[in-house]
Amino acid sequence: MELFRQEIILSSVFIYMVFCVVVGIWAMRRTKSANDFFMAGRSLGPVVVALAVFSSTLSGFGFVGGPGLVYSTGVSSIWMVSVSALGYAVGFYLVSKRIRMVAEIRETMSLPDVVAARYQSETARFLTALTILLGVMGYLATQILAMALVLKSMLGATDMFPDISLVTCVVVSSAVLIFYCVTGGIIASVYTDVVQGSIMIVSGVLIVITASSVFDGGLQQASEIILADNPETIMPFGTIGIIGCLSWFFVFGIGLAGQPHLVTKMMMNKNVSDNRVILPLSVLGYVMAALLWISVGIVIRALVIDGQIMPLDTPDNAAPFFLSQFAHPILAGVVFAGLFAAIMSTSDAFLNIGTAAIIHDIPIALRGRPVKNELFWARIVTVLLSILAAAFALYSYYQNDRLVALLGAFGWSTFAAAIVPVVVLGLNWRRGNAYGAVVAIVASLVINLGIEVFSISLPYGIHGGFVAMLTSLFLYISVSLLSKKDELAPDMAKVMSL
Repeated sequence: MELFRQEIILSSVFIYMVFCVVVGIWAMRRTKSANDFFMAGRSLGPVVVALAVFSSTLSGFGFVGGPGLVYSTGVSSIWMVSVSALGYAVGFYLVSKRIRMVAEIRETMSLPDVVAARYQSETARFLTALTILLGVMGYLATQILAMALVLKSMLGATDMFPDISLVTCVVVSSAVLIFYCVTGGIIASVYTDVVQGSIMIVSGVLIVITASSVFDGGLQQASEIILADNPETIMPFGTIGIIGCLSWFFVFGIGLAGQPHLVTKMMMNKNVSDNRVILPLSVLGYVMAALLWISVGIVIRALVIDGQIMPLDTPDNAAPFFLSQFAHPILAGVVFAGLFAAIMSTSDAFLNIGTAAIIHDIPIALRGRPVKNELFWARIVTVLLSILAAAFALYSYYQNDRLVALLGAFGWSTFAAAIVPVVVLGLNWRRGNAYGAVVAIVASLVINLGIEVFSISLPYGIHGGFVAMLTSLFLYISVSLLSKKDELAPDMAKVMSL
C-alpha cells in the first residue's frame, strides 16, 4: 500500500472535491433567499451547529498553522489551544441565548444587524461591518494559503507535478472554493461541517497515536530531544515567555467569544435550548481535533533536531510533511480530505460574513437599505472577495514571509478587540451605549492595524491583539459611564432583562 501512498492521498482529496461540488449544487437548490444564503434559515439542529462551531475554530489555522507554530517556537502556542474551552463557555453563556433571541425578534441577517439593534446606531453597524471586512481578509487569506500549501505538498511529491508553484495551487484552490461558496452559501458550509467535524475528531486521536510511534520512546522521547537542544522551547511558556503566553491566553480565551464566524452560527439553531447540547459537543470536538496541533509540531521539531530529516522549507509544511511521510496512507488521505473540508467550510463562513458586510450592512448604514437582489450580488461579491483574499495571501507569504498561524492571529485579534466589548459585554450590560461602542471599535482598529502596518514589536512577546483588546474594553466601559445613558428599544430591553 505504501507504493500507492500519493495516489491514495490524492484520490481521497479528489473524492472530497467532488463531494464539495455535489453539496454546493444540493445547497443551491435550498438557497432561495439572502436569509438562506447568510443564515441557513435559522433551522439547524444542535449537532450540526456544534460541529460547525468547533470545526470553524480550527480549520487551516489549527491543522496547518498550529503544528507550524509548535515547530518554529516551541510549545508556547499550546496556550492558544488550552484556553479555547474557556472561550466557548464565555461565548455560550454570555452571547448565544440573547443573540439568538435578537435574531428572532428583529429578523437579523448578520452580526452588524445585532449591533445596530442593540445600540440603535448605524455608525456602530458600519464600524462593525468594517471590522469584519478587515479581519476577514487576514483570516480568509490564512485559509487559502493553508489550502494551497497542502495542495503543493501533495502534488509536489508526485512525478507529474514535482515543480508545481504555490501560485498555481492558490488558483486551483480558490477556483474550487469559489464554486462551493457561490452555489451553496452558508448551507453548504454547515452541512459539510458535519462530515469534516467528524473526520477531525477521529483523525486527531489517530494522529496522536501515529506521532507517538515515530520514536521508540513515543512523545516523551521527542520531548527529551527538544529539551536537550533548547530547554526553553519545551517549557510551559516556550520561547514566547510568560507575558506573551498570558496575552495569548486573553486574546484566544476571551477573544473566541468575539469571532463573528462563530457568533453568527449561534443565530442559526432552531431553539435557544439547543445550546445545552451545542456547548459540550463543541468543546469535546475541539479538544479531540486539537491533539494534532501539538503532537505533530513536537515530533517534526524533534526529528529535525535529531538529524533524521532536513529542516523544513517553511514551518507551515510540518503537518503536510508528517502526513505524507509517517501516517498510514489511508489515514493520511482521510486527514488531508478532512483538512480541505475544514478549510473550505471555514472559508465559506468568512466569505459569508464578509459578503454580508458589503451588500447588506454597509449599504444599510450609509443609505438606509441594502442593495437590491441581495442573493445575486451576494454571489458576485463572494467571487470578488475570494480573488482579493487570494492575492493578499500570496503577497503576505512572499513579501512578508508570514506564517499561516500568525496571519490567522491577526484576523483573530482584529475580531476579538472590536467585538468582545461591543457584543459580549454589550449584550449583558445595559449601561453600555453607542458612544462607548464606536470609540471601542475605532480604538481597536487603530491599534491592531497600526501594529501590523508598521511592524511594531512589543516587549516581552506581548501580542498586539492583547493591547488592542484591553484598550477597547477600558474605553467601552469608561465612555459608556461618562456619557449619557441610551434608552433601549422595548424589545431589546426585554432581551437584556432575561
